[in-house]
Amino acid sequence: MTPEQMRDSSLLELFSLEAEAQTQVLSAGLLALERDPTQADHLESCMRAAHSLKGAARIVGVDAGVSVAHVMEDCLVSAQEGRLYLRPEHIDALLQGTDLLMRIATPNNAPGAADIEAYVALMGRLLDPMAAAIPSMTPAALVMAELQVEAPAPTIEEPAAPVESLAVSPKLARRTTENGERVLRVTAERLNSLLDLSSKSLVETLRLKPHLATMQRLKRMQSNSQRALENLNVHLKEQVLSLEAREALDDARRLLAESQQLLVEKNAELDEFAWQASLRAQVLYDTALACRMRPFADVLTGQVRMVRDLGRSLGKQVRLEIEGEKTQVDRDVLEKLEAPLTHLLRNAVDHGIESPEQRLLAGKPAEGLIRLRASHQAGLLVLQLSDDGNGVDLEKVRRSIVERQLSPADTAAQLSEEELLTFLFLPGFSLRDTVTEVSGRGVGLDAVQHMVRQLRGAVVLEQTAGEGSRFHLEVPLTLSVVRSLVVEVGEEAYAFPLAHIERMCDLEPADIVQVEGRQHFWHEGRHVGLVAASQLLQRPASQGSQQTLKVVVIRERDAIYGIAVERFIGERTLVVLPLDERLGKVQDISAGALLDDGSVVLIVDVEDMLRSVDKLLNTGRLERIARHSNQVVAAARKRVLVVDDSLTVRELQRKLLLNRGYDVAVAVDGMDGWNALRSEDFDLLITDIDMPRMDGIELVSLLRRDNRLQSLPVMVVSYKDREEDRRRGLDAGADYYLAKASFHDDALLDAVVELIGGARA
Repeated sequence: MTPEQMRDSSLLELFSLEAEAQTQVLSAGLLALERDPTQADHLESCMRAAHSLKGAARIVGVDAGVSVAHVMEDCLVSAQEGRLYLRPEHIDALLQGTDLLMRIATPNNAPGAADIEAYVALMGRLLDPMAAAIPSMTPAALVMAELQVEAPAPTIEEPAAPVESLAVSPKLARRTTENGERVLRVTAERLNSLLDLSSKSLVETLRLKPHLATMQRLKRMQSNSQRALENLNVHLKEQVLSLEAREALDDARRLLAESQQLLVEKNAELDEFAWQASLRAQVLYDTALACRMRPFADVLTGQVRMVRDLGRSLGKQVRLEIEGEKTQVDRDVLEKLEAPLTHLLRNAVDHGIESPEQRLLAGKPAEGLIRLRASHQAGLLVLQLSDDGNGVDLEKVRRSIVERQLSPADTAAQLSEEELLTFLFLPGFSLRDTVTEVSGRGVGLDAVQHMVRQLRGAVVLEQTAGEGSRFHLEVPLTLSVVRSLVVEVGEEAYAFPLAHIERMCDLEPADIVQVEGRQHFWHEGRHVGLVAASQLLQRPASQGSQQTLKVVVIRERDAIYGIAVERFIGERTLVVLPLDERLGKVQDISAGALLDDGSVVLIVDVEDMLRSVDKLLNTGRLERIARHSNQVVAAARKRVLVVDDSLTVRELQRKLLLNRGYDVAVAVDGMDGWNALRSEDFDLLITDIDMPRMDGIELVSLLRRDNRLQSLPVMVVSYKDREEDRRRGLDAGADYYLAKASFHDDALLDAVVELIGGARA
């Protein structure tokens, strides 16, 4: 690449940045002028933006940009001077010019010369209808005419300034925010690295605190030593000491006094250094964190224009109002929010807002209003998108449910409003009978819900017939930092994100009840299942004998459970450190972080943990949490593993054994049972013969070949009652064979007692 080509490439990149900033100003200003064409401040800002783009295009030699910006500027100046009143067709044409300028500045997307000529001719007709009969000037001629008027050609004696000198124009060389701050481009990887380093720097400075405490203790010890030496000196004054002894004592007093003074001075310096270092590290961390945060307005670029254009294409008048534009949100969250917000806005325009005629008949203004509000709430970004349209036709939803065979007619007739609205989020569900360019395929709300859930958020739809609909979205404010409750489980620290915590509580033994063989406690008018975090996270259970149980109540949409932990450490703001990709997805864990003392804490994936709870419930392998009363631990119960592919038989055996006092786990087939036997300890195995994946005979054979399990008692319960079947089971290694044909409660329980005794060890 030649130096000239490199120079041109650099200039075009600068022009592209300038065009991106100025077209945003034009779009916002023109949409405001559409509502009130006489607003002087918006006319001024749009005119300046067009003028700036014209100058920038001239500098880099983009004649098409000069032509388009020039006619736009003419139109805006005419409006400023009162010679032209901006009508909708003028706003449409100016917005079209804004789009053309952005295309001109985008590499490989520039419009053709015919498009530019057509646009210049269009603006000419709008500015002077009589000019329609006069052939319009070509873009090149227009550029040359303008150059002759505004910038006379330099004489031979005074050569023109080289293009390079113009390229450093501040207008092109930097981008600025609305506050005038300079904006630079930095990769996300570098920002993440900076945030990681700053968090570690903050942790390292916090580790100075124990050293300071030690130094203070040392200073006190030395002060005590100096007082002790002075007391010794007082007592020795009554004694007759040799000159050498007196000199040695004086030397000791002098050295101790000097060391005490030095220690005091250095201790003060260290204390000052630690305070300054922690302050600067905190500022560094806060600044690095702020670099990842951007105003919510960044995701709204073009949305106001999109709503306006879509409404006009559908014959509707629609206005978008935005509140909370300056709400700070993580960059990654903003990027992932753009698509869902676009879906919801298009949905509101197409489905929510009525036509002007319908609105006037309903006593509403002809112009529909969509309001988008962003705010912070408990570490979450809360978005409310509402419209003043007609709401959702619930009866049409009900009919569509029946037509699509999603529910029988009698069931659909009994569905509540909340239940009906949830059908709108199903894949392929739409209230449109035909597919259009805007809607009808049933992918909009389904995609919104999917994207929001990827952000660990939630979306809810509410509506009022004839008055409009409201979407309520909650997503984490940042994916880089999470406010969490740190707890202790199996002598390890784990963090639960506060956004998923319903409450924390201390449970007394009397508060825990047994419902259908599982532990529950009463919370907000309902029984909530109680699960041990040590079982979920595969940590050793606590051997403590505390009277109360520490419980974290977690919620994800409709699912709610209490998770029993050993200790509450406290709330912390944690910088998320992604796990090494080589680990893959770690069950129930989303990421890691560092605590103030430098120790590692794992951040719990609440949604994944709730799935783990459901899995344990479905397999019947949920362990009971030991409850202590008067500091006396009850005798351990004997554990029985029931393996059967029949849910009915499995549940019957489980309830019989539970009622007799045994601790029971279940498995759905031989493979599941074999995995349970290898990972947990049992006193008895009860298994069926015919099961998928691994039958009972193979399971017993594997067990008898295992050194740890070969002595475990085994009972076979099978439908097969023939002698050869019985002999086959016993030959495989079973200790007892019970036919289901002669099965009854006492027979099973008597056989269990015969094999392993009573339920208590």
